[in-house]
Amino acid sequence: MFQIFVDSAANIPATIAKQYNIHVLSFVNYVNGKELVCYTPDLTPQEEREKGAEYYNAMRAGCEIKTGLISTADFEEAFQKTMENNQDVLYFSLSKNISGNYNSARLAAEDLMEHPINNRKIRLIDSLNASLGQGLLAIYASEFRAKGMELDEVADILETYPARMNGIFTVGDLKYLSKTGRLKSSVATIGNMLKIKPILQGSQDGFIVSYKNCRGRKAALNELVELTCNNIVDPAGQILGVAHADAYEDSLYVMNAIKSRIPVRGFINTSYDFCTGSHAGPDTVAVFFMGKDRELTK
Repeated sequence: MFQIFVDSAANIPATIAKQYNIHVLSFVNYVNGKELVCYTPDLTPQEEREKGAEYYNAMRAGCEIKTGLISTADFEEAFQKTMENNQDVLYFSLSKNISGNYNSARLAAEDLMEHPINNRKIRLIDSLNASLGQGLLAIYASEFRAKGMELDEVADILETYPARMNGIFTVGDLKYLSKTGRLKSSVATIGNMLKIKPILQGSQDGFIVSYKNCRGRKAALNELVELTCNNIVDPAGQILGVAHADAYEDSLYVMNAIKSRIPVRGFINTSYDFCTGSHAGPDTVAVFFMGKDRELTK
C-alpha cells in the first residue's frame, strides 16, 4: 500500500482529495504580511470559490503577496509518518522549472532513504506542470491504486503521463505576468491597452511559455476550447480540469463549450490555487487534458 501526496499547487478540491485519498501539503502565502494557509481540507466547492474570490479581489485591490516553498523538514515529517505506518510514498510535484518545491521533496526523500523505515519506498514524479495538470496525475494514480496496483507499477506508468498532460491558460491582466518576469512591463502595458490576451502553455520541459496572442477575452476563451478539442486524445476516458482565478462564469463557458463538442468522462472545475494563481493573476482561466504530446496543433 502507498500514500499519494501533492502540494496544494495541484489544485485538487478538498472534496475530491478526500474522495481519492490524496494527501495535500499546503503552501503558505503572505497577504500584506498576514499568513494565509493556501489549502483548507474541509471546504465545500462553494466555500472554495468564495475563498478564491476574496483572495483575487485582494490582488485586484493591490495587496502585497509573497509566496514561498514547502520546507524540506515538512516533507520529511509527512513522508516519515507515512513510512512509519508501513506505507510507501508517491509524491507529484509542481514543475521543478517553475518552483523549488521538487528539490525540497527530493532532499527529504534522499535523507529518509539512507535508512528506509520499514523498508518502505519513496517515489517522486515531477508533473512538469501546475494546477490540475499536476492534480489529475494524482487522481489517476489513486484509480490505479484502487485496482490493487503497487507503488512501482503505478509510478512507472505515471512517469510517462507528464509529457502528454497539456496545460493551457489565458490571463485577465498582463501586469501579473510582468511582475514574475515572464513579460516586460512595457509590453504588458501596451498589450492591456490593445486588449491582447495571450494563450500560455506548459512546455515539454515544464516552463510556462507563450503560445499565441488573441484580440479580446472571448477570442482567448474560444481558443482554449479549440485547442482542447483539437488536441485531446480519448476524451471519453479522461477527466478534464478547468481552473479559474475568480472567473467562474468564464470557466463554465469554456467547460460547457467543450462538453458540447466532445464526450468526456468528467470535469473538475475549481478556483485556482493561490500559489500559482498569484503569478497568473485574477481572471485566469486554464484547461488541463491529456494529448498525444504537448505540441499543440492549431
